[in-house]
Amino acid sequence: MTGSREARTDPTSRTTLDKAADENFPVAPFFLPRAWRDDLMAVYGYARLVDDIGDGDLADPSAEAVRLGLDPAQAHDRLAMLDAFEADLRRVFDATPHHPLLLALQPTVRRRSLAPDPFLGLIEANRQDQTVRRYETYEDLLAYCELSANPVGRLVLQLTGTATPERIRRSDAVCTALQIVEHLQDVAEDLGRDRIYLPAQDMKRFHVQEADLAAPSAGASVRALVAYEATRARGLLNEGAPLVGSVHGRLKLLLAGFVAGGSAALQAVSAAGYDVLPGPPKPTKLSLLREVGAVLRGTRREG
Repeated sequence: MTGSREARTDPTSRTTLDKAADENFPVAPFFLPRAWRDDLMAVYGYARLVDDIGDGDLADPSAEAVRLGLDPAQAHDRLAMLDAFEADLRRVFDATPHHPLLLALQPTVRRRSLAPDPFLGLIEANRQDQTVRRYETYEDLLAYCELSANPVGRLVLQLTGTATPERIRRSDAVCTALQIVEHLQDVAEDLGRDRIYLPAQDMKRFHVQEADLAAPSAGASVRALVAYEATRARGLLNEGAPLVGSVHGRLKLLLAGFVAGGSAALQAVSAAGYDVLPGPPKPTKLSLLREVGAVLRGTRREG
């Protein structure tokens, strides 16, 4: 576990891992076995770092560029950084990676016999973010979520030895829902990055212009659009929720936390009157706990 120790003590990696506290769902809660927590944090650290590269949110871009074998002058070339990061990821599977978070990931990959594909999907999603800034249809957005969100759920199932085709299908529904909910919470922030994840066809249907998304607060049309997309996300969560009832023990509680996180976030968006423009509506810890209980009760009824 040398890689894990390096990631925990390296300041930049520590900053990346600390972002787990800001997620809508628990990343690696205390009740899980220590080995699972280490593996989940290794995967989270990887996914978070990829997003930070793609979003330009690195705490020290120049230092990260050097770690990845680039000149510090390339630190703000996101595509070059993602290419270098992919090269270092591939070393996880056949050599020794340079980055501390990838060193931390390597024991997990070996112990769980993980394949490169889910990790590569997350990189490809961030490459897409550099070139695709608008989505014409809901189907286009779902294809993006297939790269940006679904690999994470598949990795969780693989880490815990519970992956089956049906569970993967349910997991994909949950993960896509969580991604859409995050997009709804972050409409203003995404617009600041010149990205819009609200499908253009839906914006046209609800008579929403891009300028409407830059307002200090949402008008009736924007609120109606956000409510519509929230209903879609709720449907996906409901489709994926039986995943929780298909497993047992502490894994069941973990997956309930994922579903509950999305549900609580949707409740927060609803409680804000679907006005997401002043800032991301966030669920409280109490609302999350209530939703966990509701999800577990629902799976007992289904069983």
